[in-house]
Amino acid sequence: MKTAARPRDAPDLDAASDGPGALDEIFGALADPTRRAIVARLTQSPCSVSELAAPFPISAPAITKHLAVLERAGMIARWKTGRVNYCRLVADPLGRAGAWIEQHRTFWERRLDALEHYLDRETEICNQSPPIPQD
Repeated sequence: MKTAARPRDAPDLDAASDGPGALDEIFGALADPTRRAIVARLTQSPCSVSELAAPFPISAPAITKHLAVLERAGMIARWKTGRVNYCRLVADPLGRAGAWIEQHRTFWERRLDALEHYLDRETEICNQSPPIPQD
């Protein structure tokens, strides 16, 4: 399949698409409000799975599934001490997602600035008075 050439100033969409914590998995994990709330809680400090589950009106197996999605995306680390399971946030995947967003924000700001400049020039040309014919 033939693909269109990428503009030279366009971000490289494939740059971070492979390996653990690939962007698809990171954004997929962040797509769910329960998982976003878990990530928000873990930004404060590591905690037990029971503490993480407490605010949610869902079953323990459902929390376990949410944690598995976050773990597959490389966003959390889990460990067990005695009978208690703990989680902590892994910052790198969030940093990668933030860098991807920032790269695209910068690209689109440049494009929109160029469009604004073009439209300003066009408006200036349209607002010029037509030449007065000389008889």
